[in-house]
Amino acid sequence: MTDENKALLERINAYAENVLGDIDPQKVQVSVQLEKLRPVMEEIAKEKGMSLEEVFILYMDLQSEASVSTNKKLEESLQDLNEGFDGASPLLFR
Repeated sequence: MTDENKALLERINAYAENVLGDIDPQKVQVSVQLEKLRPVMEEIAKEKGMSLEEVFILYMDLQSEASVSTNKKLEESLQDLNEGFDGASPLLFR
């Protein structure tokens, strides 16, 4: 992930923390959540000369990339913990 993309993701996520703080993502439709993020995405689209749809797609791609990276780090840290148990794996990661 480029520094520019990382900054963009951090910007949208910081905005999301403010406007979605009390929303349970498991109970609120994604479309409603995205509508709450629309102002920051429109602002970024104007700044970058992109369409709103392009910013949305970029955000979803970056969010997915960040999620994969986080899961990989977690899996690696659990692997390190599991290595100390003589072949037994008390901690599972799926």
